[in-house]
Amino acid sequence: MKAIVFEKYGSPEKVLTVKEIAKPTPKENEVLIKIKATAINDYDWSLVRGKPYLYRLMYGLRKPKYNISGMELAGLVEDIGANVQKLKVGDAVFGDISNYGFGTFAKYISIHENAVIKKPDGLSFEEATAIPHAAALALQALRDIGEIKQGQKILINGGGGGVGTVGLQIAKLYNCDVTGVDSQDKLDMMNSLGFDHVIDYRKTNFTKTGEQYDLILDCKTNKSTLSYLRALKPNGMYVTIGGNIFNLIKVLFWSKLISLFSTKKLRILSLKPNEGLDDICELLEQDKIKCIMDGPYPIEEIARLLQYFGNGKHKGKIVIKMDT
Repeated sequence: MKAIVFEKYGSPEKVLTVKEIAKPTPKENEVLIKIKATAINDYDWSLVRGKPYLYRLMYGLRKPKYNISGMELAGLVEDIGANVQKLKVGDAVFGDISNYGFGTFAKYISIHENAVIKKPDGLSFEEATAIPHAAALALQALRDIGEIKQGQKILINGGGGGVGTVGLQIAKLYNCDVTGVDSQDKLDMMNSLGFDHVIDYRKTNFTKTGEQYDLILDCKTNKSTLSYLRALKPNGMYVTIGGNIFNLIKVLFWSKLISLFSTKKLRILSLKPNEGLDDICELLEQDKIKCIMDGPYPIEEIARLLQYFGNGKHKGKIVIKMDT
């Protein structure tokens, strides 16, 4: 089968290669999935480069433990292990498999049956693969941790990416006033999606404008921790879903201290993969939200697309169609 493989850490276009490798065989609790579509995430960008170096402690110091990246998929179950209970051959499935490993940058994967759920009939494979990671992050950050309420004033830092575009649509279901922060070349797209205000991060630091928000969803974590407090209203909530690892550590440290003297709150989301996807699928089927895709592209372009992702050029979720 065809797969995108890397044997050492480095820049995607230098270390990723297209190879023919053996098709896997499912173990007792696994399903063999023919992958129809996959997507690119920050994990892939970090895993392939081995940066920040903390990733090497988890995934291999000198060379990668997983030599095929990718953590989202949509596809068809082609074979099942002896103890599989929930799925059968022919089922269309999708999901974020990161609780069980990586490897979706390939034509097939054998993975635990609990790593995926059944795909709604109304969604294409390309649409389905764009959902699990980004939509779960947005939903868990805004609803479960942020406790979003009707009519709030919300800011999304990184509003033009996969999480940000879903986050906007969730916030609009609550009639919120939403500001999006991203690069200049994404602002027209963000305006067309329904952001009430957009900010070019290169020109304006949103923590220094004097504006304050009830809830901030941060996909970048690229400011000093205490600066976020300036941008929060009393009782406001800041939730980060990822970004600069060292800034995340600072948020974790300051969140405990700030609770001692302020009503403002800083939180880090620890994602529960695939949790809340039933709610997201219901919203999609009711046309209350939609998938914002960059692509689909062929599998052979993954190396270029990973660099494209790292450069922050993508609009919505980068999707790769495997059957090309």
